Amino acid sequence: MSDRILIIEDEEKIARFIELELAHEGYKIQKSFNGREGLEMVENGHFDLVLLDIMLPELNGLEVLRRIRRTSEIPVIMLTARDAVMDKVSGLDMGADDYITKPFAIEELLARIRVCLKRKHIETAPEENSYILKAGRLSLDKSSHQVSYDGKPIELTNREFILLEVLLENRSIVLSRDTLLERVWGFDYMGETNVVDVYIHYLRNKIDDTVGEKIIETVRGVGYMIK
Repeated sequence: MSDRILIIEDEEKIARFIELELAHEGYKIQKSFNGREGLEMVENGHFDLVLLDIMLPELNGLEVLRRIRRTSEIPVIMLTARDAVMDKVSGLDMGADDYITKPFAIEELLARIRVCLKRKHIETAPEENSYILKAGRLSLDKSSHQVSYDGKPIELTNREFILLEVLLENRSIVLSRDTLLERVWGFDYMGETNVVDVYIHYLRNKIDDTVGEKIIETVRGVGYMIK
């Protein structure tokens, strides 16, 4: 799907020139010629990037940017006059991602747009399998709260699940009983001090003994780990 870019620029010839060049590159373009209308389009539309002139009627570009940043992190590239140093500084301080001075080479603008969009897509892309924790054939899905071994489900209580999750999140790291007690049961736990050993025993009965593989290892005098 093509990225959608909103051009907020009151000089219609400049806006049209940018529109034609960006459309030629495959972007979907919409335009606005004043700040208030442009702000409404950002708030009500679905855009991937905004090209925002500073000198605009009704609302200037800096005020438009300030209001956009109340609710959105959409990439914004400011279009500024060559000698407007304070406008550049103010725009960056208020959350602009970049700026380009007029007159500009279209190749430079296209490069800056590509950089901003690439950064946006990296930041918003979901991490692949970010909710899945694995150790060999053992798999824990945080989103569905399910554990399986070789695709076969393993039923765990909520506390057992949390304990296994902490161990898997720290694979190859030995976690002491105190650390596990704090992370799984919390600072204010006032129950039996051997509760960690008891629940490790539960997990081993349900996982290690069932599948015939040693998953949870004891490091004597230190604690437990999953390699």
